[in-house]
Amino acid sequence: MLRTAAPLCLALAIFGAVPSWPLSVDAASEPSAPRKTLRAFDDEQQLAGLFKRWADEAQRRRDDAQQARLKKAEGAAPSTQALPLPAPTPAPAAAAPATAGKAESVTNVQHAGVDEGGIVKLHGDHLVILRRGRLFTVRIAGHDLRPISAIDAYGPEVDPQGAWYDEMLISGNTLVVIGYSYARGGSEIGVFDLAQDGRLSYRATYHLRSNDYYSSRNYASRLVGNKLIVYSPHVLSPWGDPYAAFPAVRRWRPGALPSDFKRIAPATRIYRSDEALDPFAGVALHSVAICDLAQPELDCRSTAVLGPPGRVFYVSPNSVFVWTTAWRSGVLAAAPVSAVFRIPLDGSPPSALKTAGSPIDQFSFLEDERGMLNVLLRSNGRGDGMWAAESGAGELALMRVALASFSDGKDEVPKDAYLRLPKPAGYAVQSRYIGPYLIYGAGSGWSVPSAAVRSPIFAVRYAAGEVHEVPLVHPVDRIEALGNHALVVGSDGKDLHLTSVRLSDPPATVDRHLRPGAAQGETRSHGFFYKAESEVDGLLGLPIIGRDESAARQLSTGSAAILYLRNRGLALSELGTLVARPAQNERNDACRASCVDWYGNARPLFVRGRVFALMGYEIVEGKVEEKRLVEIRRVNYSPLPLQIAH
Repeated sequence: MLRTAAPLCLALAIFGAVPSWPLSVDAASEPSAPRKTLRAFDDEQQLAGLFKRWADEAQRRRDDAQQARLKKAEGAAPSTQALPLPAPTPAPAAAAPATAGKAESVTNVQHAGVDEGGIVKLHGDHLVILRRGRLFTVRIAGHDLRPISAIDAYGPEVDPQGAWYDEMLISGNTLVVIGYSYARGGSEIGVFDLAQDGRLSYRATYHLRSNDYYSSRNYASRLVGNKLIVYSPHVLSPWGDPYAAFPAVRRWRPGALPSDFKRIAPATRIYRSDEALDPFAGVALHSVAICDLAQPELDCRSTAVLGPPGRVFYVSPNSVFVWTTAWRSGVLAAAPVSAVFRIPLDGSPPSALKTAGSPIDQFSFLEDERGMLNVLLRSNGRGDGMWAAESGAGELALMRVALASFSDGKDEVPKDAYLRLPKPAGYAVQSRYIGPYLIYGAGSGWSVPSAAVRSPIFAVRYAAGEVHEVPLVHPVDRIEALGNHALVVGSDGKDLHLTSVRLSDPPATVDRHLRPGAAQGETRSHGFFYKAESEVDGLLGLPIIGRDESAARQLSTGSAAILYLRNRGLALSELGTLVARPAQNERNDACRASCVDWYGNARPLFVRGRVFALMGYEIVEGKVEEKRLVEIRRVNYSPLPLQIAH
């Protein structure tokens, strides 16, 4: 299965010593319009010329290597000189970005109005669930809790072997499943029709050429209105045909051929800065495909940028940001270090800035309402591909720049735009932007919780550069918003702690709830959900497991239960748990594809005043009575067979 420490001097060299925080950039008259934009290739001939130079250099290195073997005694060695990109041609100025509207969701999303690919969604009177290569609908109208429909998450003539079906999104009555196929070497987009009565029917499958998009924290797809947004990394090799990795789409059919792929990123939609990238050290084509789900046939257009392979992908309501980082021989490259690309959703040309360091994950970013981009960085990072976000190596800093300062990629972020931050104790760093604050801390991550890992949280008022330390008695394994305030979750190797934090001036802890003998059972952001009942009150749910179990358990085994708490003015009280029945979930389901729960399998759900727990193939409903939660019904929606248990 293929889904398989920096010193302070390095931080000073990368981030600089910041005496004060710049505030004047907040006064930009056009906060979202870049000064200049990146430049695309003029035409296919210019792009082919670049690849010809790469191929010639690759052949020269082959020849040098052969001569070196023949002259080994003389110590001859091949050259490692980087190849420059061709001189770019000016592109037209960017148009103003689009504004996305809000959309309700049962998914714990980063931005209102930007839905994220998940394993459960709400469509009318039905819950729609993606699990182990199949789609299911469960009717919840009135007091109902009844399985309705089940269908494979791939086409009837598609061989699912070697494929993983990870994420699902719904636009109107169109459902899309995003997956990755090692057998076919690219992302799959399965399109299904979803009727109002919950019936599912297959429409088509499309293949999008890409490398694996998997991240232990991030999601590959977003939905803004009718726009499906899919990020795809494409590593380009000078040793073979680089066009073989270019963004392209084909509709699946029996006997589909490589020639069926149609490129969706012409040379005139491929952008780069003036950096001389070395294809022998690693160059990737970072592609953002935007597909119109309102059309009967999937219509996708791609915008791509050339950069180093290390990446973090973030979507705001207006733009896609791709942060690229060079990595050579285990240390950050001297030049270029990093760059951040901004790709507007309205199709206008991207812009960029040269930067330092690397974000930890998508939650390191915030495009705020003042037209500023805020990014939490570490000096030693490779992006968030696979499990790279789970490492805590490197010193930390906050970068804050105006969107108006983005340009054609020649400009560097000034040193005074970086604010060096205290580094928390712990292995894996967690962060969230809540109100005017960036909150961050560290904990055990995917490891078995340890009492030795303890961390305060740090609350940074990012617009002013004020840093507040808030002491805790436990690690930081999750940070979530409780309205305008924060919840910090961590396991100390014995018990699970949930601490509420009032984000006043200064921030301070308010209450701490202890769940003995437990740890959180899901590490992804979607594993948590908070349902606000007023500005200061609400309900929250979180999957839990035993205290001695690693969070990696979520890949193969369901959570033991989902814990529910009530928040009353940041005072936390336990309502109870909805518990899984392992015997019901362990039945043989004849799984053919995607048989590991890479995205977890447990979710708390609050729908129309009702409380549900999704745990594997079970959905359990509870009812809040006075100060406790009691189970009232459950259903097993597994395909063999569909049964209801009351």
